[in-house]
Amino acid sequence: MATKSDLPGFDEYFPPIVEALKRRGGSATIEELEDDVADIMGLSDEVLAVPHKDGSRSQFQYELAWVRTYLKKAGLAENSERGVWSLTDRGERYVPEELRLVPKKVRWARKAKDQAVESQAVALADEPDWQQRALAAIGEIEPAAFERLSQRILRESGFTRVEVTGRSGDGGIDGLGVLRVNLVSFHVLFQCKRWKGSVGSSVVRDFRGAMVGRADKGLIITTSAFTADARREATRDGAPAIDLVDGEALCQLLKELKLGIRVHLVEEVEVDPGFFASI
Repeated sequence: MATKSDLPGFDEYFPPIVEALKRRGGSATIEELEDDVADIMGLSDEVLAVPHKDGSRSQFQYELAWVRTYLKKAGLAENSERGVWSLTDRGERYVPEELRLVPKKVRWARKAKDQAVESQAVALADEPDWQQRALAAIGEIEPAAFERLSQRILRESGFTRVEVTGRSGDGGIDGLGVLRVNLVSFHVLFQCKRWKGSVGSSVVRDFRGAMVGRADKGLIITTSAFTADARREATRDGAPAIDLVDGEALCQLLKELKLGIRVHLVEEVEVDPGFFASI
């Protein structure tokens, strides 16, 4: 059984994540980055499935989130509100040897700043911290409350007639809803569970078997992570596609929808001497 010690050293992730971004034309989603980095580094599914602490996400996903944060602090990468990451001009020019030094350079720069300003910046910028707190809070609620939370997320995302069924022996189906896109409506069955450890391909297969003939689309929501096999199974050729929402994507949704996540912006006051000089 793989453990945390079987994963690469933290600084080893930096060259492959930049390589992955370059392969994708300079930008990629978090899921694409995770898949590409795992492929570039030759990491097995067993290693990728090693959980981080309480298992709400894998250790690999947790460390890669910090890598993205360090790249952003170093001015080598940036991300949009929709979670798409891209290289900056500076990031395009960095070579692997320099990339491995990014963690040290960021830490040195942090020590050089005023402690009060640093604390405020870290609280605002460190992506993994707020996500970990959000997942911990979700982990404390009852299963029925998590179903209601999933129901609220779907409604806020444009679904109608969202119902939570939660019937046992129903192939893992927890509810259903209707998503209208322009003039077309899709019937969607969803499953929402807080698994410990990574969610494997068997969960996706069982859910697909239960939804065949009953809906147009399937959706699985979890606070955990999906294995590479589960992701491949979700988009397997010839089978109905199933959308997967893992813990990280769930946190981003909650942030975008302002459900339990509040973003505080810091007011920046600037004096314009030219205004006074022109009076």
